[in-house]
Amino acid sequence: MTTKQSEYEQLLYNDGYQLGLQAAQNGYQEKDVFLAIKQMYEGIDQLIDSLQLMAQKQNSPIHCKRGCSFCCHQAVFANSYELHYLGNFIKKQFTAEQQKVVLEKAKKKNQTTTTLDQQTLLNHKAPCPLLKNGSCSAYEARPMACRIYLSTQVSTCIDFFKNPANEDSFPALLEFPLMAGRMMNEGFMTAIREKGIEVAEFRMEEGLLHLMTSQVD
Repeated sequence: MTTKQSEYEQLLYNDGYQLGLQAAQNGYQEKDVFLAIKQMYEGIDQLIDSLQLMAQKQNSPIHCKRGCSFCCHQAVFANSYELHYLGNFIKKQFTAEQQKVVLEKAKKKNQTTTTLDQQTLLNHKAPCPLLKNGSCSAYEARPMACRIYLSTQVSTCIDFFKNPANEDSFPALLEFPLMAGRMMNEGFMTAIREKGIEVAEFRMEEGLLHLMTSQVD
């Protein structure tokens, strides 16, 4: 790792850490948490927008866009605070019938994925419970993992979708956004854990199932 890369990581980690402190400043109140997460997502989105403009100028555009859903069929993991933010979006923006559909999809997928070992899970292909007509129905509130997964060759995404067990088959992903999102999330988690807030990671369908079932109860 170069010194320059290390500095980038520290800056992004610090950004996430400050937002985590902001989330926990008044006892981890929901409004503070949601505002901090929104700002973290906006920060990573702005970074990705800049990368896309740069890539376009260099005639090597990023192929990811809303409505391209090959990656929406693989394992996605999200932290508990991200799922809380996502659940609030679903509660406010989805009708009762739409929420019921998502819950049933989450139940069905979770029944399968909960039985899989780690490697089989990473190769398993099944649509995300939030996927509707080839597009994310909660796009604005999607977790960090979905935002930073950027491919420069859609053909590699298609190949991985069709041949996940092939060791040579994997999307041509940009490393910088993956690192940036990871460091911001790590900083955020560290800050709120220092304030006594527990953080857990869930598969998307697992998290949605827990969250939406508790909302119903």
